[in-house]
Amino acid sequence: MAWRFKASKYKNAAPIVPKAEACVREISVGSYQTYGNNIAASGAFMAFNWEHTGSSVAVLPLDDCGRKSKTMPLLHGHTDTVTDLKFSPFHDGLLATASQDCLVKIWHIPEKGLEQSLSDPEAVFSHKQRRVETVGFHPTADGLMYSTAAGCVALFDIAAQKEIFSNNEHPEVIQSVSWREDGTVLATSCKDKCLRIFDPRAAGTPIQMQTESHQSIKDSRVVWLGNQTRILTTGFDAARLRQVIIRDIRNFNTPEKTLELDCSTGILMPLFDPDTNMLFLAGKGDTTINYLEITDKDPYLIEGLRHTGEQTKGACLVPKRALKVMEAEVNRVLQLTSNMVIPIMYQVPRKTYRDFHADLYPETMGYKTELIASEWLNGTNQAVPKMNLDPAKREHGDEPIIPRLGPKPFSSNTGDVSFDKVFAVPVAPGSHENISNVGQDNGSDLSTTQAKPDLIVEIEIKKNHEGDTNVTGNGNGNGVQKSLTTSERRKIFEQNSESSENSTEGEDRTDADLRRFSAVRSSIAERRRVYESRSKSQVDEKAQSPVPLRRESSKVEPLKPSQQLMSSNSSNVMPQAAATAATGGIDSKRISVPEGKLMEEHRQQRGNGTTAAAGVGLGGAGLKKSATEAAFSAASTKRTSTVFGKVSKFRHLKGTPGHKSTHIENLRNLSRQIPGECNGFHANHERVAVPLSGPGGKIAIFELSRPGRLADGVIPSLVNGSNIMDFQWDPFDAQRLAVACDDGIVKLWRIDEGGLNEPTNAPLGELTAHLDKIYFIRFHPLAADVLLTASYDMTIKLWDLRTMTEKCTLHGHTDQIFDFAWSPCGKLGATVCKDGKIRIYNPRNADTPILEGNGPVGTRGARITWALEGHYIVCTGFDKVSERQISVYNAQKLTAPLNTASLDVSPSILIPYYDEDSSTLFVTGKGDSTIYCYEITDEEPYICPLSHHRCSTLHQGLSFLTKNHCDVASVEFSKAYRLTNTTIEPLSFTVPRIKSELFQDDLFPPTRITWSATLSADDWFDCNDKAAAKVSLKPEGMDTLSSIQQVPAPVKKPEHSQFASKSEYEISKQQEIQKSVSARMEYTTKLEQDDMEGVDENEWQE
Repeated sequence: MAWRFKASKYKNAAPIVPKAEACVREISVGSYQTYGNNIAASGAFMAFNWEHTGSSVAVLPLDDCGRKSKTMPLLHGHTDTVTDLKFSPFHDGLLATASQDCLVKIWHIPEKGLEQSLSDPEAVFSHKQRRVETVGFHPTADGLMYSTAAGCVALFDIAAQKEIFSNNEHPEVIQSVSWREDGTVLATSCKDKCLRIFDPRAAGTPIQMQTESHQSIKDSRVVWLGNQTRILTTGFDAARLRQVIIRDIRNFNTPEKTLELDCSTGILMPLFDPDTNMLFLAGKGDTTINYLEITDKDPYLIEGLRHTGEQTKGACLVPKRALKVMEAEVNRVLQLTSNMVIPIMYQVPRKTYRDFHADLYPETMGYKTELIASEWLNGTNQAVPKMNLDPAKREHGDEPIIPRLGPKPFSSNTGDVSFDKVFAVPVAPGSHENISNVGQDNGSDLSTTQAKPDLIVEIEIKKNHEGDTNVTGNGNGNGVQKSLTTSERRKIFEQNSESSENSTEGEDRTDADLRRFSAVRSSIAERRRVYESRSKSQVDEKAQSPVPLRRESSKVEPLKPSQQLMSSNSSNVMPQAAATAATGGIDSKRISVPEGKLMEEHRQQRGNGTTAAAGVGLGGAGLKKSATEAAFSAASTKRTSTVFGKVSKFRHLKGTPGHKSTHIENLRNLSRQIPGECNGFHANHERVAVPLSGPGGKIAIFELSRPGRLADGVIPSLVNGSNIMDFQWDPFDAQRLAVACDDGIVKLWRIDEGGLNEPTNAPLGELTAHLDKIYFIRFHPLAADVLLTASYDMTIKLWDLRTMTEKCTLHGHTDQIFDFAWSPCGKLGATVCKDGKIRIYNPRNADTPILEGNGPVGTRGARITWALEGHYIVCTGFDKVSERQISVYNAQKLTAPLNTASLDVSPSILIPYYDEDSSTLFVTGKGDSTIYCYEITDEEPYICPLSHHRCSTLHQGLSFLTKNHCDVASVEFSKAYRLTNTTIEPLSFTVPRIKSELFQDDLFPPTRITWSATLSADDWFDCNDKAAAKVSLKPEGMDTLSSIQQVPAPVKKPEHSQFASKSEYEISKQQEIQKSVSARMEYTTKLEQDDMEGVDENEWQE
């Protein structure tokens, strides 16, 4: 009985909660009905469910802290809630996620974490229309993953991307799975109240043992107690009390220990550390985390210090190799709450923390294994080697122990690239395996001569009949390649998975030109030209080519100009490379930048009958010149934003809300039932229209000339009698409002000069437009009394409001019409539809679309508008994973977007407003607090982000005024009104300028008159088109900025050559001039202070 009195080293392990500044804060986490822990951790990262739907996953560095933005990069890979997620024990960047959408996905997290959102996984496995409940990795075999769906247990070889085992013998849903530490068998808990021991490699049935467990069908969990023969389960008994049961598989039917707890409803998540036998029980929804120590004998469970804090949404343990062992941290629990991730450190009190306390840290499971999935399935068992946590015995001392993050191992279709080879540790420089067999036929790479200034690391994948994969680098002439790091190998593998045709020689040339010691960098003008050509993107419908890997400049000795000239004129090339090029025996799978481009041009020259003998070597001058000329001729000299080039004037735009005295306050009873096709708020320069909740389809009208707090009581409104579908002010008449209802009728209202004083239900006129509901209405931008309506019958009609007659009907839509936009000229119209199509109509000439293309793939809603004088179309919508995005199309070619910018995952539709004078696009959604600003350009990247405006509160709508109501004297280029839950606020967008007292004519060009009609309805329907007149916004008596700016005279700079040198005659002449000038000047060595009276020497001595 002496063991009873032996004190445990971990008995007094105390939970230490950091301050809020050291936690991950301001995150969005919901309550999920899943069998997972909702959070997972590796030695480098943490991952957890994001937002209330839980379909996205946030991935952060393990030691991250601080506030997190709602727009931070996420994993958008599932269309439904993520039920479980786990990291690989051997690769910290390998994450598996399971979801209710019946899919399991494998993700590769970059070494630096997520810098942008990811939506394309490395591998996808399906469970055939069954919701996936759990997922995880094998504890000893690398590349072996398990998952459960309903009563099915499946094993996957993720290197081969195939299912290698499946069993459906469980009668109910599997709620939890846990492997034994040696990886031989696993334990499962099921909804049929039974616990099973499962051996996938056993002959016959894989279920080896079975016994009844917790007597409730509610959630249950199982965890194998390390490499012991004991299993711990948590669940509920028949009276719904929470239970903890320990069983020994040698006496499986009889529990070894049963512990009854409380009657809380949240399942206890067991977190067990086999090294210290510490058990943490975190209940979902609980505010406490219990710590218990498991022993071999009675009482089996010894309670330790309990932590009480925030309500738990999920919890997980951090791997032991990531702990702060010099602070006696024996375990760390990551607690996931509704808005925080709290790292709870369990520390053993010691007198000093200067030394490593070896008694607290037995050898733990390592992160390197030689066992792979196929070997394990064939019966091989191999333990993972143990590792010591003592910093003095580590390879890198006190540095964190982080295993290989690994490159992307699943994106290649080449069969000879195995999981082991991809994750192989780089060979040492100068070793036997690191010698390049330059000059051999079988897979030898074409090496560059020393004349090449920038050395490129490249990879060559052999054909399927060759048994090895050689990674070859450009040597320095001795045949030994540069040693590659793990991150470089990952990038090489990513390069290899892309098409070699996507790489351009022009990009490589500009990088070479920009090197510090390059001969091309001789002047600012040339550097500017190089930067502009560098920033020009190549339009390619395939994926963009990866950035070529280069050796660092510090490791490459720059060539002198004389050496460059000598090497460029040299024809000394390798005989074998020349023979290979001459026979055309270049492997098509080889990726090389830019040599692949050069060899392609070389083959084209041979096909045209040109002589290629002089240009066979990669350092050949003729061959390199052709590729360089082609790249620079294709590059455009225009660019919107470059380092030395033009920068947008509106880049630093500023949004400023109006003073509180200009607000309309005390709004109430705002309607939340407005359809998604309606903007929900519309304003002109005199008044605003706001829909109210309740029956009768009420719209309140507020006069902007009477700001302040609204009186309590009934708000005067327009009573339409039916539910409101859309409404819009007449752009040429500030007193006329058109309202579309769900009965297919458009009602026209006229507001008196003084505004509404009481509710009214007498419209000025009614237009029976459709027999079904109306989606939206649009006024013509140039012609008066022309109204467009779109209905549930999938037709669009144009009406003359003077005669209340239908003029034409547009057909061609097959599903719900999301939006319609008139072109600036008023001749064409563009629509975006739920069927994923964008259509352009010429309503007066044809009732069917004249052009059609692919639009947003999401079906939740979309908006469309024209840009850049009608040459481009901007469309906002959703992608297939419900991420909001903005796409720019060429109006003449709608096959694919020119560029797409992704924002975030949100249910609200982005509503765009385009200012044609500044080419600025404002987008925001109902319920957002940020107004996103972009500049639309006619060159790549087409969408340039500007300074976004973030509001202090959420808004329900945004409506912009016409240009003539902007205060140009204050450099205001756009003005809007913003609707919140209780107020209507003016919002001003300005550009910071120093000389704001002048009219900024570079910001305010002559603008089109859109606030008065250009032509009548009859003229427009008769095709008597007329362009809108333009007017200057310059106030009287205000000087323009351009009139006072002095244009400096161009200074002609002398042309200097880098290789020019002064002759001896010039040097001697310069010396003679200096001597003659010196002779004419008075020369004296006398100083001014010599004439000043000083003190006697005796005084100094005294």
